[in-house]
Amino acid sequence: MSADRAVLWDMDGTLTDSEEFHWLSWRDTMAGEGIAITRQQFLDTFGWRNDAIIPRMLGKAASAEDIARIGDAKEERYRKLVRERGVLPLPGVTGWVRRLREDGWRQAIASSAPRMNVEVVLEVLGFKEYFNAMVSAEDVTRGKPDPEVFLTAASRLGVRPERCIVVEDARAGIEAAQNAGMRSIGISHGGKVLPADIVVSSLDQLPEGSFERLLEGAVR
Repeated sequence: MSADRAVLWDMDGTLTDSEEFHWLSWRDTMAGEGIAITRQQFLDTFGWRNDAIIPRMLGKAASAEDIARIGDAKEERYRKLVRERGVLPLPGVTGWVRRLREDGWRQAIASSAPRMNVEVVLEVLGFKEYFNAMVSAEDVTRGKPDPEVFLTAASRLGVRPERCIVVEDARAGIEAAQNAGMRSIGISHGGKVLPADIVVSSLDQLPEGSFERLLEGAVR
């Protein structure tokens, strides 16, 4: 089994559907600041780093202290919800992460979420054993579509970028994969158009052998 190939996974919306917990956490945290946000305002920034989201919600006068304090409070609320209510893997995810590990692929999480969030979600899902590395918000300075998160993950796995496949559900993530020189599989929720090499509505629709064929260039 060759270790010179890897799959880099986004987390939110890819491994699990955590949108509702993020929405509730942002809504309640910002309400505590005296600011009411709409679901659409939340969706417009979903998947961004907190240091980009909070100034948009507070305005340009947001201080570094405000950003850190509000971000910490939001993430603490989110982790509490995950622990209390649990999360489930999206369709097809469990089968693929197990199969890829069995077939000798190295796997990493490459997420804009804080490290503690990633660790809690992997623990609740029971997925920790399947991943060889983790890259989170603390490990990078630039968010997707910048390729930093994926290049960092590839480096930690010891796998060349051209031997990595990214699994993502967001356009910015797919663009980050392209900017990193990696192939990609996009999970399109609700028919969202994604510029990935392969696009499916869920991973249980992904044909067997897709990762191997994509890596070898059989799918364009």
